[in-house]
Amino acid sequence: MKYLLLSSIKLYLYDVTDAGLNPSPFECYLTFRGLKTLALRMRQHMKNSIKIAQFLETHPKVVKVLHPWLPSHPQHEVAKKQASGHSGMIAFYVKGGLKEVGDVLKKLELIEMAGSLGGVRTTAEVPSVYSHASIPDEMKERTGITHNLIRMSVGLEDAEDLIADLNQALNAVVSFI
Repeated sequence: MKYLLLSSIKLYLYDVTDAGLNPSPFECYLTFRGLKTLALRMRQHMKNSIKIAQFLETHPKVVKVLHPWLPSHPQHEVAKKQASGHSGMIAFYVKGGLKEVGDVLKKLELIEMAGSLGGVRTTAEVPSVYSHASIPDEMKERTGITHNLIRMSVGLEDAEDLIADLNQALNAVVSFI
């Protein structure tokens, strides 16, 4: 038992000191401060993301939209039963492939390309070449992570501005199949 306790303490000390798993006092302060507005920010993420998902679902250059609060989502009923809300994450497939996705992302003016999702600004990424790049192509295909998939983290900006940005970017790409 004594050895187990010493091992646990050593592991804890490694985690805390060497791996940096303990936040600094300032990081604790920022976390505490951010928690005070979390509910407000989440309501805005939810409001914006469902508006944008509904818009994308009607756009002729979008093949499919994945958002759990859309009735078209395969797990919509489960999501409604198990959750009182949703996040600001949307995934959608555009007509075409990687070239068309790249063209859409280049045309965006407000929405930024970023590998980091979940902030107050709206960002987008292509999972097949960013977050899931190391996964074999055949496994990505089986799980729906294709080159025409865009994953977007909807921020706190005005939803109508974001919709206008997506609309102009999708409409500007002429090489859609």
